[in-house]
Amino acid sequence: MKLKNVLIVVEDIEKSIAFYKELFGLDVILDNDGNVIMTEGLVLQDKKIWEKFIGRESVARNNACELYFEEADLESFAKKLENYCEPIQYVNQLMEHSWGQKVIRFYDPDGNLIEVGTPM
Repeated sequence: MKLKNVLIVVEDIEKSIAFYKELFGLDVILDNDGNVIMTEGLVLQDKKIWEKFIGRESVARNNACELYFEEADLESFAKKLENYCEPIQYVNQLMEHSWGQKVIRFYDPDGNLIEVGTPM
């Protein structure tokens, strides 16, 4: 068995596509009207479709999972975040763990938690 994708729920597909393209360099592979597959296995699904499918309301900023990315030049990425066209809501600014890894945590526009860290 192989994990193929990770799906996150979003309210505005186009806004989310722009966010992940501009900050992370992800590109759209397939757009199926409310279901968008991007490079690196990220899938964006329209909130209305998701809630209809599961029969429940989704909860933003539930902190139940995290998307994790690695970036060798984390200082440059932190500047990229600071200069993004919309305000970024941080969980923690650029910091260094006791084991030497630098990380930054923040939310995407829909409250999905993201961590970017230096490679271990």
